[in-house]
Amino acid sequence: MEMKKKINLELRNRAPEEVTELVLDNCLCVNGEIEGLNDTFKELEFLSMANVELSSLARLPSLNKLRKLELSDNIISGGLEVLAEKCPNLTYLNLSGNKIKDLSTVEALMEMKMMKRKRKMKLVHQKDMRKRRRKRKMRMRMKMKMKMKQVQSWEREKRKWASHT
Repeated sequence: MEMKKKINLELRNRAPEEVTELVLDNCLCVNGEIEGLNDTFKELEFLSMANVELSSLARLPSLNKLRKLELSDNIISGGLEVLAEKCPNLTYLNLSGNKIKDLSTVEALMEMKMMKRKRKMKLVHQKDMRKRRRKRKMRMRMKMKMKMKQVQSWEREKRKWASHT
């Protein structure tokens, strides 16, 4: 089945603006390019195009809300820089089973990762602060246990002395 037909089937009488998930796995794309997917899919958050013989992402529309993109088992070998500009909120990308031969083709994605890292800095900082608080609490507990042991041993010594007199 061709990609355009699969998209029409997946819409299930909904407008493209209403769709948040779209699974186009195992359909065929013509000339290795995306067909039928356009800018009207504004709310799309998850897109799966696994095993569709995709070789190029040049015709990928702007999908600003897209978070997860599944592109496994295709014949993509480059052109990944398109993802940085067309899918700025992407947090998950699966490129396994493609024809990527060296890391230079993935360098465009590093720029995206840096942008994400800046957004996540607050979260990482908050997690570090929580860890520090937990460690501080543990240290305080250990100190309290040590003091309790000292008090208990001092009480024992006091009882011993009291029993001798």
